[in-house]
Amino acid sequence: MTKIGFLGPKGTFTEMAARTAFPSGELHACKTIPECMEDVVRGAVDYCIVPIENAIEGSVNLTIDYLVHQQALPIVAEVVVPIKQHLMVHPQHANAWQNVTGIHSHPQAISQCHHFLTGTFPDAGHTFKNSTAEAAQWVKNHPEECLGAIGNEAAAQLYGLEIVKWNVHDYNNNHTRFVVLSGESARLELDHKTALKNKTTMIITLPSNFPGALHQVLSAFMWRQINLSKIESRPTKTGLGNYFFIIDADQVKDNVLIPGVQAELEALGCHVSIIGSYPCYSAEERARV
Repeated sequence: MTKIGFLGPKGTFTEMAARTAFPSGELHACKTIPECMEDVVRGAVDYCIVPIENAIEGSVNLTIDYLVHQQALPIVAEVVVPIKQHLMVHPQHANAWQNVTGIHSHPQAISQCHHFLTGTFPDAGHTFKNSTAEAAQWVKNHPEECLGAIGNEAAAQLYGLEIVKWNVHDYNNNHTRFVVLSGESARLELDHKTALKNKTTMIITLPSNFPGALHQVLSAFMWRQINLSKIESRPTKTGLGNYFFIIDADQVKDNVLIPGVQAELEALGCHVSIIGSYPCYSAEERARV
């Protein structure tokens, strides 16, 4: 049976994405994003699935930096999951939830609920956890404290918490992109016919002292009519002012267009690395199939 590592414990949005990608796979909860990737490298799991970008808070830098600088695992699929954050408390505090003294959750979840939290609990401290499910688990295990957790409905049910305020995220159109990483090219359970689109992700480092280099990089995609859904710079960690670019192109890696882009960019002196050409899925769309 296929083994899949995900950011645990049970009840995370990452588990939801993993169930979408691998409905019959054997899921293994990991404590951190780096642990998910390391488990693939050492062969403990066949794949791992980790968050890479949120529609509200942007990129998950830990995923990107670890993927680029530590473990260069290929991306083999993407799953987009709708994010609905709720405030939950231990049942014995359900009638006095306004007296919550501390909020526990993942840093991005707390950021996604900034307006609600500052308006409702201006004096409550925020404690960051590795995942929203870990936060729910913490609240469950500390009933003597009047604490709140931000997380999803599955976590509330799993850990026996009561949701006292639903949909506390600041924006309704909240989605997170998750990527499936593999140590080798193996066949996914996902049906490629149900994919919403295909995407190729490239890491590009520009040559130094080359005026207009980024313009020429973008032109290589433009004249081939390849749409770019994301362009982001990240530090190379070699000194101030040194960056590489992550580019998502809405184009499968074929024998003509993407190789042509790569050859043109390398001719300009750029360093180009393709870290994945893969199908993209939506948890919402697959529920309708």
